[in-house]
Amino acid sequence: MAGGGAGLPWAWGTTPAEDRAAYPADALVGPDARRMTRAVDVAARPETTWRWVCQIAVAPYSYDLLDNLGRRSPRTPTPGAEHVEVGQRMAVVFRVVEVDPPRSWTGLARGWCAVTYAVTPRVGAGGTEASRLVARMSVAAPAPVAHALAWGDLVMMRKQLLTLRDLAGSVGATDGSPVPDSGDGDLPHPR
Repeated sequence: MAGGGAGLPWAWGTTPAEDRAAYPADALVGPDARRMTRAVDVAARPETTWRWVCQIAVAPYSYDLLDNLGRRSPRTPTPGAEHVEVGQRMAVVFRVVEVDPPRSWTGLARGWCAVTYAVTPRVGAGGTEASRLVARMSVAAPAPVAHALAWGDLVMMRKQLLTLRDLAGSVGATDGSPVPDSGDGDLPHPR
C-alpha cells in the first residue's frame, strides 16, 4: 500500500486499524494504489448514518460553493436516496460497483479512482448506540499527482464527513424535518 497510515494528507481522524484495513475500493485500482482514509464518530445509529451517506447521490455535502455550483446540499433526507444500486452515480463522478446496505457502498471513477464509504456500529457516550463513518479513496496515479489529490481530498472530504456527521446526529435527522444550520455556512471551522 502506497500512502496511507502516514498522517496528513493520507489519513485524517482514523485509527491505525482503519488505515491498515482493506476496503473494496482498494481492489478496484490495484495493489500499488495510493490510499487516503478519513473517518469520524457519529452520534447516531448506523442506520441513520447510512441514510445520510446515501445522500451523496443527491449532493456532495462539502463546500457547496465549490462543488455544488453554490446550491446548498439538502438538510432533510431525500426520499428514496437510501436505496443505492449498482450502476448508480454518486458524488457526480463515481459509478457504484458494490453496495452492502446499510454498511457500505463503493464507487469507481474513470478506472483509476475508487471510493468506499463504510458505516460501522459503535458505543457512544453514556452507552448510546452510535456509529463510525470511514471513507477510503484509492487512486492509481503517479506519486506527485496522488499527493496533490490527497491534499485536495483532505480538505473536501473532511468537510463532507463533518457535515454528514452533524446531519446524522441532529434532532430530526431521520423524520424528514429540517436540520438546523450549524451556522458555519460554507466556511471551514476548527474541530
